[in-house]
Amino acid sequence: MLLPITHKPITHYRFLMRDYWLSKLFFDLQSPPAADAYRANRAQVLDRYSLKPEVRAAVERDDVAYLSKLVNPYLLRFYFLMSGMPEDDFLRRIRASGKAKSVADERR
Repeated sequence: MLLPITHKPITHYRFLMRDYWLSKLFFDLQSPPAADAYRANRAQVLDRYSLKPEVRAAVERDDVAYLSKLVNPYLLRFYFLMSGMPEDDFLRRIRASGKAKSVADERR
C-alpha cells in the first residue's frame, strides 16, 4: 500500500536557501587583508559581490535577524565581530530575532 505524499510548507529557517554571494563575502572576509579593505571602504568591497539589493541593504544596516536566515551561523557571527559589532550587541540581536520567530510561530 502506498501512502499519500503530503507537502507541508517549509517554515523553519534551517531549511531556507543559503545566499551564495553573502556566504562568499563573509567567507572571503576571513582573510585579514580582505577584512581590512572592508573596514576601510565597505561599499567598494560590497560592489565586488552580486548581492541582491535587499541582501546588500540588510548588510549595510547590520540586520542580524535578516542575514541569519541566509548564511551559516558561524560565518554570521564571524562577520559581525570582524565588522566591529560588540559581541554583546550581536548576541542581544540574535536572541531577539529568535524570540520574534517564536512569537510568530505561536500565532500560527
